[in-house]
Amino acid sequence: MIDHTGIGVADVARSAAFYDAALGALGLRRAMQLPQDTGADGIGYGRDYPIFWIDRFHPHGVRQHTAFAATSRAQVDAFHAAAVAAGGTDNGPPGLRGVETGYPAGYYAAFVLDPDGNNIEAVFREPSR
Repeated sequence: MIDHTGIGVADVARSAAFYDAALGALGLRRAMQLPQDTGADGIGYGRDYPIFWIDRFHPHGVRQHTAFAATSRAQVDAFHAAAVAAGGTDNGPPGLRGVETGYPAGYYAAFVLDPDGNNIEAVFREPSR
């Protein structure tokens, strides 16, 4: 199982403004910053401890894809709205994804490109009936 992950970004401060808003809509916050007082080198997002990092140490421009679990359709919607308002680019509005395109039934998601072009997703997997 994965404990934490992260991506390199060109400008930590610029990306932090995006991720503060987008991940804040999912209930995540800045859990750690490096250096501790400014976060100029890296910021870890999570609830109790960092699960997702943005930093200046890893290569950026690789075009990563990261999906975050949402607890409801409304949270997916809020993620998308906050991410776009914070400068992200819509890469797939909130909605159910079709099983005919390879998604499982009940896959409700939204996709946004971050300031470096990474595809960031929020997904709510509806319970099977």
